[in-house]
Amino acid sequence: MTAPPLRLLLVDDEPQILRALKPALAAAGYGVEAVESGEAALALMAADPCDAVILDLGLPDMDGKQVIERLREWSDAPVIVLSARDLEDEKIAALDLGADDFVNKPVGVGELLARVRASLRGRERRFAAQAVFRSGDLELDFALRRVRIMGEEVKLTPREYDLLRTLARHAGRVVTHRQVITAVWGAGAQVDTQFVRVLVGQLRQKLEREPSSPRLVLTEPGVGYRLKTED
Repeated sequence: MTAPPLRLLLVDDEPQILRALKPALAAAGYGVEAVESGEAALALMAADPCDAVILDLGLPDMDGKQVIERLREWSDAPVIVLSARDLEDEKIAALDLGADDFVNKPVGVGELLARVRASLRGRERRFAAQAVFRSGDLELDFALRRVRIMGEEVKLTPREYDLLRTLARHAGRVVTHRQVITAVWGAGAQVDTQFVRVLVGQLRQKLEREPSSPRLVLTEPGVGYRLKTED
């Protein structure tokens, strides 16, 4: 028996966005539900949960960040923010509230689908509670705190390891500077983002073939970092 398609909830009050994205997502093999308000989105997710949510921040009845905050009280479905707001503070606030990713409007369908796939893979990893994370040449054994690149063990400092573990636990998703600081230095730590950048640079020196052109630990400018996963 063929498994039913994964279902996406598209939340946007712009008719042209719905007309463009709904058939494109369906053509990619997803079941697609579409609503135009935050309350409708929350009601649908409570009654018949979708596998992931594509959410605009500018909704007629509430801010999309409120939708994320309320949804995260009881759901871990991936949330990809799709918004014309390009302020870094808006993106960071949405991610800190529990969004998995953000995409600026206008967006190409190919990029949006790649972000959806990455978020769904991250959810699968959380469900599986893997003891070992693998992506390309990288292997991370959480139980043994052991890291290998192409089978060769890599020695990391405790903070480098904590950074990599955090990125791996959220693989394919954006991890904000504040989330990194909390995971590495502790909740409430007052650490300048420059220290985060230095730590990321150290990690890249040990993991990347070309640290100056990273292919594994990617930067989301002004927001944070993302660990690349294989398609």
